[in-house]
Formats: sequence, structure tokens, C-alpha cells
Amino acid sequence: MSEQIIVIAYAGYRGDEAPRTFFLGDIKIDVTSIIETWIEEIAETRVRLRLFNVKGNDGRMHTIAHDEELAMWFHRKVLQISQVNTSSRALHS
Repeated sequence: MSEQIIVIAYAGYRGDEAPRTFFLGDIKIDVTSIIETWIEEIAETRVRLRLFNVKGNDGRMHTIAHDEELAMWFHRKVLQISQVNTSSRALHS
């Protein structure tokens, strides 16, 4: 389940927004790097989401989504960086 969040984003020359900082409740998390981006479209509702796997200054990996039509951001999941490294190694073994 996704939680709505507040995001401070940067729109580059193409106009695509990329997250720079977000708030999980009262906690401010700065994005230290964007690891991966992709687009999902939910067929039944035609909702289009831009998703980002980002590394936060809290030492965790976060998946956040931007609903462009509603202009809203959502937090999908959080992983410890060690979990990400373990999963990555398993895929390459």
C-alpha cells in the first residue's frame, strides 16, 4: 500500500520531475542518488505513474511514485541498503 508524501522535485529541461527531497511523516529525507526510473500504467484505470528507486540520506533505498495526472507523490516501499546489495548479488550469481 502506498502512502501519500510531500516531495520537493526538480524539473529539468525536458520538464520531467525528479525527486530531490521527500518527507515521510515528519522525517525529511534528501535523495542522494536516483538508482532507477520507470513508468507503470494500470490498464484498468489508465493511471500512469513515474516510479523512482532512490537512495536517501537515511541510508535506505526508497521506491516513490509520481501520479502526473493528479500531481501527487506516493511512497511505496523502503529497503535497507544491505537488503538491496544482497538481492543484487543473488541476481548476478
